[in-house]
Amino acid sequence: MPVINNKPKSRIDAALEKLFSLHRFGMKLGLENMQDLCMRIGNPERNLKMIHVAGSNGKGSTASFMSSILIEAGFKVGLYTSPHFVKFNERIRINGKMIDDEYVADFFERQEKFIEEKKITFFEVTTAMAFRYFSDEQVDYAIIETGLGGRLDATNVISPLASVITSISLEHTEHLGDTIEKIAFEKGGIIKPGIPVFTGIIPHDADKVFREINNKMNGKYFAAPEFAVRDGERVKTFLNKKVFSLYSTPLRGLHQLFNAALAVKTLDETVGTIGPLAISKGIENVVCNSGIEGRYEVISDKPRIIFDSAHNPEGICTFTEEFSNEFNLYEERILIFGVMKDKSVEEMLLLLKPYFTRFYLTSVGMERAAGTDYLMETARRCGIEAGILNEPAGMIREFSKEGANSCLVILGSMYLLGEIKTKMLDERA
Repeated sequence: MPVINNKPKSRIDAALEKLFSLHRFGMKLGLENMQDLCMRIGNPERNLKMIHVAGSNGKGSTASFMSSILIEAGFKVGLYTSPHFVKFNERIRINGKMIDDEYVADFFERQEKFIEEKKITFFEVTTAMAFRYFSDEQVDYAIIETGLGGRLDATNVISPLASVITSISLEHTEHLGDTIEKIAFEKGGIIKPGIPVFTGIIPHDADKVFREINNKMNGKYFAAPEFAVRDGERVKTFLNKKVFSLYSTPLRGLHQLFNAALAVKTLDETVGTIGPLAISKGIENVVCNSGIEGRYEVISDKPRIIFDSAHNPEGICTFTEEFSNEFNLYEERILIFGVMKDKSVEEMLLLLKPYFTRFYLTSVGMERAAGTDYLMETARRCGIEAGILNEPAGMIREFSKEGANSCLVILGSMYLLGEIKTKMLDERA
C-alpha cells in the first residue's frame, strides 16, 4: 500500500491520486475512448433519462436549477457538473448528496488496468463513473453538464430527453474555433435527431447555427426570447398551461432569472407539468439541493467578500452588471484575479478596470493556468498597476479582520476559487 509520512494512504486517497494523474493524457476531443469505456461497464447511459446541458456560461446554474426543481417535485435526481471546488465528489450528486468515497475507489480500482491501457482521460473516467453510479442508484432523471464544447465532449455519448444550450461566447478558441459560428457548431453537436432543443440568451449568429442543425434533426426548437420575457424586476416564463413569474433566486443577477426560466421551460416540455410550489421551492433551495458555489457568492458581509467564477468576457460583463449596484458603497475595492491561459485576459481586465481601486494577480497550480508574469504584462498593457499574490487565502484572512469599509472580490477560474477555498478550509481545520 502507498505510504505518505509513514502512514498508509486510504483507498480513496490512492484512487484519487491515480485519477488526477490521468491529466497527463491531456484533453482529448473525441468519443471513441468514451464509447469503449461505456461498453466495458455495461453502457449504463442507456438506462438513464437524461437532460444534456452545454454552454459557455450558465450551464452549471441551469443544470442545478433543473435538478433542484425535480428534487422538490419528488424525483430521485442525478447531477453531474464540473469542475469541483474543494472535493472531487462534488461533481457527482444524487438529490444533493455527493457520491461516496467507497464507490469512487471501487470504480477506479475495477477499471484501472483498462484506463491505463487505453489512456483514458480524467474527464472520460469521471463521466463514465457518473453514468454507472446514476444507473446503479436507479435515478429517475440525470442532468448532465458538458465539459468543453459538445460535439466531441465525452458526455456526448448519451441520447437525452432534451438538449440545452445556455449561452455562447468566444472561449477555448484553440479547441472550438475562433468565431461564434464555429463555437456554436461545436456546442450544437449535442443536438440529436428528434430531441427538443432549448437555448438561452445567445447571439444571433449562434442561434442561426443551432436552428440549421436542428432543422436537419427534425426536433422542436425553443429559444429563450420566445418563452422568457423581462417584465420590470421579474422574468415571465410562458409554459404549456400557464405563465410562471420569476422574481428572484438565491443566485444573484438578472441572468440567473433567465437561467431559471430556461430550466423551468425545459422541464415543462420534457418531464411534464410540475406544480408551481415545486418550481418555487426548487429555485429557492437550489444551493442546498445542488451544492452550487461561486456565483456572486457573498462569503462575508462585513467586510464584504465576494467569490465569483466569471472566467471569460461574457461572465465578467454579467459580474459587473451586478457589482455596479454596490461598488460605489466602498471606499476601497480590491480584486484578486486569476484565469486559465486560454482566456481573453486583456478584454477581461479592461472590463474590470473601472470597478476596482487595487488589483492583485495570482495563478492556479496547474499547467493550463495563466502565469503571473503573463498576467502582469497584460495588466500593464491595460494601464493597470497590479501586484502579484502568491497566497490569496492569507490575504483574505487578513482582510476579514481589517476590511472596514472595503470590498474584496476573488474572481476568475473555478479552479482558483476552489484552490483558495480548500486552503481556507484547511486553515480552519
